[in-house]
Amino acid sequence: MSPINRRRLLAGTALTAFAATAPRAAWAGPAADAVADGFAGVTALGQNGTTGGAGGQAVTVTTAEALRDYVGRKEPYVISVSGRIEVDGMLTVVANKTIFGIGSTAEITGGGLQLGSTTRPGNNVIIRNLRFTDASDDSISVTNSAHHVWIDHCDLSRGFDGLLDIKRQSDYVTVSWNHFHDHSKAALLGHSDSYTADRGKLRVTYHHNFFDRTDQRHPRVRFGEPVHVYNNYYRGNSLYGVASTEDAGVLVEANYFENVAHPVLSGYDKSGPGRVVERGNVYVGSGTPQTLGTVVEPRTYYAYSLDHAADVPALVTAGAGVGRVQRRTS
Repeated sequence: MSPINRRRLLAGTALTAFAATAPRAAWAGPAADAVADGFAGVTALGQNGTTGGAGGQAVTVTTAEALRDYVGRKEPYVISVSGRIEVDGMLTVVANKTIFGIGSTAEITGGGLQLGSTTRPGNNVIIRNLRFTDASDDSISVTNSAHHVWIDHCDLSRGFDGLLDIKRQSDYVTVSWNHFHDHSKAALLGHSDSYTADRGKLRVTYHHNFFDRTDQRHPRVRFGEPVHVYNNYYRGNSLYGVASTEDAGVLVEANYFENVAHPVLSGYDKSGPGRVVERGNVYVGSGTPQTLGTVVEPRTYYAYSLDHAADVPALVTAGAGVGRVQRRTS
């Protein structure tokens, strides 16, 4: 295992959840030894990586009204979510926000978070350590040209539509160490076959996620390139693992596929084929991956280290999901 990823795993498994007795402790950004990597860490579009609400006021919310208020304010905020909050519909999150769940019990249920609107961008947003359940639409929707977004160590299940959709010209996003389960449509990337404005956007990194018996879309990609899918654990996905469509360019690298009949597809349903390169993956009880063409190398944008694909199930089941990271309190 690389030293970088060994430190990441230790940060995910050894840190204990912080106490709720100090709900307004100062917190300037991500937990120690945990900063946005992958595409969310790239300097582009006038943004130096993804910093969320760093430098803004730290607040704690326990109600839907307070959460809706703070995520929609124009100023930077570091928002700690305490306990279970039931929301109605999608809450619009605007630029420069960090939303961090306290401990292992912070939950948003009944609705979800939409990053950005047609008039208010959802750029530079961090969502970490939150459980999402029973959303009436998407659990998280990154949309309307939102860029520099980091979604990390969340637990997503039982939504109505997609658990985590990224679409409509959004860009420079990292999805890391999340647990997807008890749902069909996990992670859409690209709005539709006809929404060609996504071409040249949708640069997204997916790493160390646990796609746990979800049926499809891990991710399902249209147009975006490069999309980097590495060190994820796929278990019992009944329809397929990764699908590259509509001339997307996807690199599927050092993942572990277990009992997935169609681990990698080029083209799906009515969508035309996409380019897809696979390398260093492990296939156990799984079918043969489809590949097509060439893909822009993610290393032209950022450096990264791979864990061995054979180690991925143990690493990801130990480190993905909520309750694995802690808030910095000084």
